[in-house]
Amino acid sequence: MAKKSVKTNAVRLIEQQKISYELFEYTSEDGQAVDGITVAGKIGQPVDTVFKTLLATAGPNRYYVFVVPVASELHLKMAAKAAGEKKIEMLPVKELQNLTGYVRGGCSPVSMKKLFPTFIDASAEPLEHIIVSAGKIGMQVKLAPADLAKITKAAFAPLTD
Repeated sequence: MAKKSVKTNAVRLIEQQKISYELFEYTSEDGQAVDGITVAGKIGQPVDTVFKTLLATAGPNRYYVFVVPVASELHLKMAAKAAGEKKIEMLPVKELQNLTGYVRGGCSPVSMKKLFPTFIDASAEPLEHIIVSAGKIGMQVKLAPADLAKITKAAFAPLTD
């Protein structure tokens, strides 16, 4: 019997907002890493359309979400500038689940416990679609960058070199 896919909060919110999307599932139990480049290969999609969700902080209760291509690194100075902060640093992984409700490798920019200021790398804006985590390891969602920006109240900004 085929395993029925369970909808995540991110997918429910996307459907609630009547946003067009496509879901991709992959196995994470094969011993392979779950980094974004590996995930792109597992779902058969171009690496430049797959984006990762990163969290950063500028101090107590000042959190920011950054959505960047999986093959790129977040440039902290550019991220700080986009967020209007002097300096930001990556959120320690141990704080991720408590803050967002998501685990590392399954963190979606959609439907976190709280809506944090969100920024999507400017390279996504001209693309027809991008792929981000659907809220759990083994599930990705493909949607238009403008729809992702709308649902997360995100701004597009240069975040990578």
